[in-house]
Amino acid sequence: MPPAITAEGLVKKYGDVVALDRLDLSVPEGTVFGLLGPNGAGKTTTVRILTTLLRPDAGRATVAGFDVVRDAQRLRSHIGVSGQYAAVDDHLTGAENLEMVGRLYHLGTGRSRERARELLERFDLAGAADRPVQGYSGGMRRRLDLAGALVADPPVLFLDEPTTGLDPRARAALWDVLSELVAAGTTLLLTTQYMEEADRLADRLAVIDHGRVIALGTPDELKDRVGGDRIALTVTCPEDLENARRTLAPLAVGETQVDAATLQVIVPVAHGAASLADALTRLATERVAVKDAGLRRPTLDDVFLTLTGHETTKNAKEHGR
Repeated sequence: MPPAITAEGLVKKYGDVVALDRLDLSVPEGTVFGLLGPNGAGKTTTVRILTTLLRPDAGRATVAGFDVVRDAQRLRSHIGVSGQYAAVDDHLTGAENLEMVGRLYHLGTGRSRERARELLERFDLAGAADRPVQGYSGGMRRRLDLAGALVADPPVLFLDEPTTGLDPRARAALWDVLSELVAAGTTLLLTTQYMEEADRLADRLAVIDHGRVIALGTPDELKDRVGGDRIALTVTCPEDLENARRTLAPLAVGETQVDAATLQVIVPVAHGAASLADALTRLATERVAVKDAGLRRPTLDDVFLTLTGHETTKNAKEHGR
């Protein structure tokens, strides 16, 4: 089958700023494709071009077999889109918002009303269906916006940071909904700052930086690219952080990460359990008090940091940076 989404040599500039620099993508039908990258890397610009909201300066792209520039009008009825901010009408009720979307997709009054009720139930909003949206919480508004992207049951769905503002329970519920959609044949392209989300949902990932794809593969392939095991340990006293880093430096086979906020040291090592035993012996000799220690595989956070040189925005905020 031809890919559901293709991009070939996409270029977009804003004055002297190059947002996309000959970007290429290919997304098979019925899969989840994740775009990762620091703020300003070009993720949202890519989504805006693929959803016909922005014209590229060069290159071409197709979605569901339609050229995003030449066939923009026809393409819009085959995609669902949810941006970073909820696009809902505060003066309408939740049900009226979704019914309006259905009518815009030419579903007809009856089917629009039926579809609205189905989605309100699915997104745990049935109890607020007849309340004006201006009284909704931020998380409720977000869920309503996501429901709006699904009204027409589109074959291709674009979600730009879909779970921002959702609590863990609502985020997990949305993941279940998205997994069901993809299992039924929907193609999903999403951008996210939550590495756990990308790891759970995405079949393939592209890491974008400065408008280019700098890495492409499955989550496991990207983790393997970063390297082997990591020792993750937490010291008891802030004064021991630097001593721990220095003591473990001979074992490191890559960049050691030190987090002053959590008193954690993460050291990439070559010999797994043997390296962990050696590390604990060295720390005991230096009288570094260790609260806990363990061995773990690289995470997508490690991939992101290694490839881009940045933490995710989510992690930077959590650590006060």
